[in-house]
Amino acid sequence: MNKIELTINEIAQNKIEFNEGCKTVLNYKDFNFETIFSCLRNYIFNSIPEKTNYNTQTYQNAIKTIPLKSTFTPIVILKSFDTKIAFNKLEKIIENEREKTIIALLWILKQTDTERRNTECKNGCGHEWHNIE
Repeated sequence: MNKIELTINEIAQNKIEFNEGCKTVLNYKDFNFETIFSCLRNYIFNSIPEKTNYNTQTYQNAIKTIPLKSTFTPIVILKSFDTKIAFNKLEKIIENEREKTIIALLWILKQTDTERRNTECKNGCGHEWHNIE
């Protein structure tokens, strides 16, 4: 796990305060939207397996509570399209919307991964990222 992946997982697990974590990710010296977006997409898709409605509901609730204005483009996209279509659109979002996109996805991961750790992984798991110190 590289430094940015570690930071993302520390945010998801409340080991770093959310706003502080967002600043760390967005100000990362080697920040690359495509790389961070891809990492977040992978983590989020793994944290909301389609096999349970409960996880899907957590994902939908996370979108509703993103701490950004609901009229911001990334939030509108997430609310308006199915997950995979929304992520395909977000991947190509214009540059001045990228920061908001990363914040939104970090929030979603924080919510969905917390739910996964409290349900599927509550008795332990083999996920390397759930076992950080």
